[in-house]
Amino acid sequence: MATSFSSGETFETLIPARLDRLPWSKFHWLLVIGLGITWVLDGLEVTLMGAISAVLQRPDVLHFSGAQIGAISSCYLAGAVLGSLVFGHLTDRYGRRTFFFISLAIYLLGVGLTAFSWSLWNFALFRFITGTGIGGEYSAVNSAIDELIPARLRGKVDLIVNGSYWLGAAAGAASTLIILNPRILPLQIGWRVGFGAGAIIGIVILYSRRFIPESPRWLMTHGQLDAAEKTVRHVEQTVAQESRQSLESPPQDSKIRIHERHRFGVIAILTPIVSTMRSRSLLGLSLMIAQAFVYNAMLFTYALVLARYYGVPANRTGLYLLPFAFGNFLGSLVLGHFFDTIGRRQMIAATFTIAGLLLALSGYWFWRDALTATSQTVLWTVMFFFASPAGSSAYLTVSEIFPLEMRALAIAIFYSAGTAVGGVVAPWLFGRLIDTGSRLDLFAGYIIASALMLGAAIIEMIFGIAAERTSLEKIAPPLSSAA
Repeated sequence: MATSFSSGETFETLIPARLDRLPWSKFHWLLVIGLGITWVLDGLEVTLMGAISAVLQRPDVLHFSGAQIGAISSCYLAGAVLGSLVFGHLTDRYGRRTFFFISLAIYLLGVGLTAFSWSLWNFALFRFITGTGIGGEYSAVNSAIDELIPARLRGKVDLIVNGSYWLGAAAGAASTLIILNPRILPLQIGWRVGFGAGAIIGIVILYSRRFIPESPRWLMTHGQLDAAEKTVRHVEQTVAQESRQSLESPPQDSKIRIHERHRFGVIAILTPIVSTMRSRSLLGLSLMIAQAFVYNAMLFTYALVLARYYGVPANRTGLYLLPFAFGNFLGSLVLGHFFDTIGRRQMIAATFTIAGLLLALSGYWFWRDALTATSQTVLWTVMFFFASPAGSSAYLTVSEIFPLEMRALAIAIFYSAGTAVGGVVAPWLFGRLIDTGSRLDLFAGYIIASALMLGAAIIEMIFGIAAERTSLEKIAPPLSSAA
């Protein structure tokens, strides 16, 4: 692929500083809701997939094995890998706004088709399509949010947005009390209704995003300075009216110098990842692998563990998923503030460490058959109170520590690498471990996951970056910076 680019004038701008100094307003709430709602919907249907896994094993439904369900989950994640890479590159090249519409449309198409699955191969295919869409969402949405949210609140907002996945998970778990209740709907129909309803609800999200502007930061580095200025002025006017405050001018020393470039070649974007930013790459990769492995291993097989080892009926696994989901969201909501105050390095290392140790402890008690379905759920809920902000911080870290022109692609690369190594393998591995029926074998899987979390904490302590309350351009100067 060609690496040449068009060049333009060198100019100074206060656009990033003007966005960072804005007071919180209705505009920011609408931004967070319009973009972050995807995570709610994703949490709903992924949790639904985990909750119905035992139902899908029934001979009168689709008669899948545990290994086949794990393989289907791996197809979903493989699609997410492909989608994030493709849309990550396109998002950096053509803008954030276009692709958070396109990726969401593909995602909703996949969810809708899943409701009509009739065999293993098409179920896996439709989950692959769904994953392709959500992979693109991770790149486009995380980039847009971080580039429009004021620096002093970026960590808290990003973690809560990513953590909102668990509100959807709670809704998905609650929905199973209806759709998996044979007295209300036949089991052969109920799980299909769940996916179909999610697709219909998601259409509303497409409409809600119409007001969200293109990132002025992206515009200014891609030869569209006039459009960037117009967008920022509109945002400033909107925020001033909503907050009823007069906006102070940002300090002049916060100007940055940009050498206008209309296009950035792939080699120019990828080279820093393996050269000048190697330590940042190691950091992002370790965080992504650890969180992907733990979450995909646990979430996609949660209902299988409850059904196989604790005898929980398939139509009641949602009851156990509810507290688990709320614990995850509460973790990001309660601890997110400290990522902007205590600091990124301290909080990321602490949450990864605590979650890793609790996972090892709960795995040991599981092996010794010292837990019930209730106590197992309580332990996992406490563990994921810390694992949730830890996992979300992986996306926050990658979106902050790489330059604007490669931000979406960097998110895509490290999400894809982490998912390929940790996510695609984990559901398949844990599905096979569960099929053995051996508690010791499954405990070994939990130890592997715990070791990955603890290893990520160590790398964070060594290579972590103090990005709290700091402009994105100071953390990682744009490739087009003329400084």
